Amino acid sequence: MWFIRDGCGIACAVVTWMLVFYADFVVLLVMLVPSRDYVYSVINGTLFNTLAFLALASHFRAMLTDPGAVPKGNATKEFIESLQLKPGQVVYKCPKCCSIKPDRAHHCSVCKRCIRKMDHHCPWVNNCVGENNQKYFVLFTMYIALISLHALIMVGFHFLYCFEEDWTKCSSFSPPTTVILLILLCFEALLFLIFTSVMFGTQVHSICTDETGIERLKNQKPTWEKISGWEGMKLAFGGAFSLGWLNPFSNLNCRRSPVPAEAAAAAPASAILTQEEIEQFLAQDVAVPVLHE
Repeated sequence: MWFIRDGCGIACAVVTWMLVFYADFVVLLVMLVPSRDYVYSVINGTLFNTLAFLALASHFRAMLTDPGAVPKGNATKEFIESLQLKPGQVVYKCPKCCSIKPDRAHHCSVCKRCIRKMDHHCPWVNNCVGENNQKYFVLFTMYIALISLHALIMVGFHFLYCFEEDWTKCSSFSPPTTVILLILLCFEALLFLIFTSVMFGTQVHSICTDETGIERLKNQKPTWEKISGWEGMKLAFGGAFSLGWLNPFSNLNCRRSPVPAEAAAAAPASAILTQEEIEQFLAQDVAVPVLHE
């Protein structure tokens, strides 16, 4: 099982779950259970808890899914020989994890691995956002934004209800406690609505433009064939549009094969690196072009 043992990340992940549970506590016990409108309570309670469950499930998958880690220590003679690199092709070796870096892979100092299509390392999910778990991160931000918006709407209606009615009858708690709990929930929901909405938008933009956050930050010119727009969404979410896109339990079954395998396209024997060239490459830290013919 993939799990990053980072103290800060684990603490942030625990805080995330606690904040969702706090919101659920206030929504149910402060606003919905004391309500006299049974239908209103059932509909909103079911909707909020369904979205909260999907948000936590998405968080769980984003945290425990391998984001696309490159095998550590694969910069060996045998592996390089198996690639059958073509003349003029450049291969990269990460000096930190001693692995052959695929195109668009970046090394994460927290995960201590090179990650394919790494967008960024997110402490809130205690993991990198990469090729294999971007869908779950997008779903996590979307569902958190939805429950935050839902909570804000319910808090607004509850305040109106309490102003019109007796404060002692609109909650199971005392009026001062009710006000404090509602204000804290309102602040939490507003903060996370803004934060997750921005993250959701940037992630969808990255998918549609086929450009990760790191590549955009470095203003990196694309050396790869871009898969943009709707095709990029289908690739990130695992196939043609369906309800599976919204399901954090569905697996991605429409992934590209790893880049090193693509680099291993058949090449003439004269184009393969010699033992001497391989040894020279292994002694280097960054990259080497295949020039032997």
